[in-house]
Amino acid sequence: MTTVRVTQVRSNIGQSFRHEGTLRALGLGRIGKSADHRESPQLEGQLRHVAHLVTVTPVDGKDA
Repeated sequence: MTTVRVTQVRSNIGQSFRHEGTLRALGLGRIGKSADHRESPQLEGQLRHVAHLVTVTPVDGKDA
């Protein structure tokens, strides 16, 4: 499985409570904060939900 780094690039102010909850579940909450996650169908759904607030980049290196 590959690992991706999710970084919040836009504020969650004015977003729905569902978007705020999804960001919190991803380990985010403020602009510039990043979290690494393994790719999965659940993660893809979460990222689709908040795609306008985050950027996703692949992480180089070993999967630990």
